[in-house]
Amino acid sequence: MNEPGPAPDVGRDAVPDGAADGGAAPASDDRSLRVTRSCAIPLAELEWRFTGSGGPGGQHANTANTKVEVRFDVEHSAGLGPRQRARLVERLGPIVRVTASDTRSQARNRELALDRLRSRLAGALHIDPTRRPSKPSKAAKRARVETKRRRSDVKRTRRRPDLDD
Repeated sequence: MNEPGPAPDVGRDAVPDGAADGGAAPASDDRSLRVTRSCAIPLAELEWRFTGSGGPGGQHANTANTKVEVRFDVEHSAGLGPRQRARLVERLGPIVRVTASDTRSQARNRELALDRLRSRLAGALHIDPTRRPSKPSKAAKRARVETKRRRSDVKRTRRRPDLDD
């Protein structure tokens, strides 16, 4: 029941163009999972496991292996460059594991698992640009001081008059 099967057919035939993401082109072609513009993982490197999903569902749930688990060995992947591999191992570990058992359909759970794997890998590969500190312009400084001066004048006119005057 827990034996890994062959890699499922998750190319263009599995998801019609735009069915899963609202009209955009599919994110994977026949042989690879496109993670970012510079990173595509061959589907042959993914290890698939199908098990029975828990929860209600009657006879169908007891007999169908609809829960999907995808494992990706980051350390031994030929589809990654050295910097990508180092970043993924640092942020996610040597093996990335994703499961999906949201629906009663194994095909839909496969799509969900691939989407989750794609988003985890893309998030780990993302590099935040370094922040360059900026300073306010002279006009902005003048405007801030002028606003403070006007506000001070308004508050001064609201005060009680001094008895000395």
